[in-house]
Amino acid sequence: MKSNQAIGVFDSGVGGISIWKEIVDLLPYEDTIYLADSKNAPYGQKSRQEIIDLSVKNTELLLNKGCKIIVVACNTATTSAIDFLRDNYMVDFIGIEPAIKPAALQTKTNAIGILATQGTLSSELFHSTSKKFTEGIKVVEQVGEGLVPLIENGKMDTPEMVYLLNKYLNPMLEEQIDYLVLGCSHYPFLIPQIRKIVGDKVTIIDSGYAVAKQTRAILSEKNLLAPKKNRAFHQLFTNVDITILKSIANDCGKNATIDYLDF
Repeated sequence: MKSNQAIGVFDSGVGGISIWKEIVDLLPYEDTIYLADSKNAPYGQKSRQEIIDLSVKNTELLLNKGCKIIVVACNTATTSAIDFLRDNYMVDFIGIEPAIKPAALQTKTNAIGILATQGTLSSELFHSTSKKFTEGIKVVEQVGEGLVPLIENGKMDTPEMVYLLNKYLNPMLEEQIDYLVLGCSHYPFLIPQIRKIVGDKVTIIDSGYAVAKQTRAILSEKNLLAPKKNRAFHQLFTNVDITILKSIANDCGKNATIDYLDF
């Protein structure tokens, strides 16, 4: 691997742009390649083997494009496939999982909420992490069914989205949560709507910045950080119509391209 190679990022759609933006902000000299596998979204309702197969497909495409490290910007793919990827490829993988630890350590009401996909909430990794940090704390888990398809179709500010968020979040508020963990990379795009429902007394946590920091740490450790004189270039690909990806990555700058790719 060489320092001038790109950081690869993939997700089951446009949600991972929330992670990608954190990486671009923290590592402004790094080239990136982003894959939005929207055609197969959401991953959270698929079998473990299906998720592994899709993750392998995305990984091999990014490696063929010369990526030096791969960020699995999808909670479901991390919990279901990252061990397989690490066992079968020489490149480093950075995963994403719900930020349960900071919520559990900082809660004052001893109640935290976790909004995630079915695939994440039912995974062994989630259960082991949750068990490790939440002893004596009430954990209110909620599957965000229907949220990812709405985001993927550009329907974030719709009555249907408001209805679903109220349905999922109000029971958490009744349990007196003071931290809400967003366990899906799509969900940070819903923070404005979520804030209207939960108010200022609930702290919303996602994993984006932590993933960017870990990416920087691994690249530094392997001496793979791009030189600071590098003018970063970003390639974003989706396997459906590019309209939604363009609207979500609208501030990605002049040194970026957004294209359709059949993968």
